[in-house]
Amino acid sequence: MSESPAPRGSTSAAATEPHKSFAALRHPQYRMYFITTALAMMADNIEHVISYWVLYEKFHSPTLAGIAILTHWLPFLLFSVYSGALADHYDNRRIIQWAMALYMSASTGWALLFLTNSTQEWHAVLLLTVHGIAGVLWIPASQLLIHDIVGGQNLQSAVRLNATSRQLGILMGPAIGGGLMLWFGAAAGLMINVLIYLPLVVWLQKTPYGQRKPKSPVEARAPLRGGLRDTLETLRLARSNDGNRVLISMIALAGVSSFFVGNAFQAQMPEFAHDLGTEKADFSYSTLLAANAAGAFLGGLALESRSLLQASPRTAIILTMLWCVAIAGFALTTHYPLALVLMFVAGVLNLAYNSMAQTLVQVHAPPQLRGRMIGLYNMSNNGLRAFSGLTVGLLGAAIGIHWSLALSALVLLVCASLLLAFSLRNNA
Repeated sequence: MSESPAPRGSTSAAATEPHKSFAALRHPQYRMYFITTALAMMADNIEHVISYWVLYEKFHSPTLAGIAILTHWLPFLLFSVYSGALADHYDNRRIIQWAMALYMSASTGWALLFLTNSTQEWHAVLLLTVHGIAGVLWIPASQLLIHDIVGGQNLQSAVRLNATSRQLGILMGPAIGGGLMLWFGAAAGLMINVLIYLPLVVWLQKTPYGQRKPKSPVEARAPLRGGLRDTLETLRLARSNDGNRVLISMIALAGVSSFFVGNAFQAQMPEFAHDLGTEKADFSYSTLLAANAAGAFLGGLALESRSLLQASPRTAIILTMLWCVAIAGFALTTHYPLALVLMFVAGVLNLAYNSMAQTLVQVHAPPQLRGRMIGLYNMSNNGLRAFSGLTVGLLGAAIGIHWSLALSALVLLVCASLLLAFSLRNNA
């Protein structure tokens, strides 16, 4: 017997109460979304692993790696609020299916370029932009879909497990991507990769959740537009909401984290692997990425198994500060085993603070504008990663990627310390 979709209503204070371990996985539909999302995220990362490695071998350019980050994340900066408004207005299942279609198009494009050996730098810019647009569509719709499935009571569990399923995909991506490159070659590996997106597309066709609900008068008046004007309006609504202090602090935390560090080090990972002096740089490259994903995945399981670290702005900020220390240590170490340990620890901390911040935004967002608030958070959390391509990648071309990453992490540490001081003062 199929379940009846829970209405997308307001998130009560009960959402912040202690949860049972793996509470969201008690929902059969959420279990399916957990599995299919992990597969889709694995395909996403298989594409990154193969494309970044081929681009590195062809161009050996830190500047191009920085531009890759810029073009991939810039769509999040420009269109996240609009995407959140789309999720508020339209069927989330169809929005995610369109996102999967764009991901599959990007993998196909890379495969054709690698097959014909015709890759140019502008091709990378174009395909990474397509990939970024797919992510813009996917994330807000995904967050509203899981809210429909589990409701407010188990929201933190669902958000953290959703992040964990993505990390499972990221964990498997480097291993499978590396295997596909070795066994079939880059082009054929990417064509196989297209098929891995299909289970999520098929499941979305069958699930009863995520359908468009009849608009309330407030929702009907909410404008569906994008750009700076709507971003500023959404920010004004966040400030005027009862939970504005939490919303603003978590959006700010996500923004500074993404601006200064983000995940720019992943695009530079081939060079980090090479500089660490291992005999097989291609293997150590995949292993470093896998260590980061393993930390996030196992950390997510550990936190969920005990229902640890319930959502708190102060805790999210402290976890971010610890993440800065781990990233700076990774950037400066010359020992490969220590680099692996630091990547693992960074993965645990990144999942913990990101899922906590995202939960707090969902809990405190006005229900009728939840998609737009999630869009604003994603603009900050993902869109500002475009500039980490400048702080880490382009600066790295001038002073070296090790120092550029370490300095970026230390600047972020200072910013997070100021946010913590602000939080403590407001709660004194």
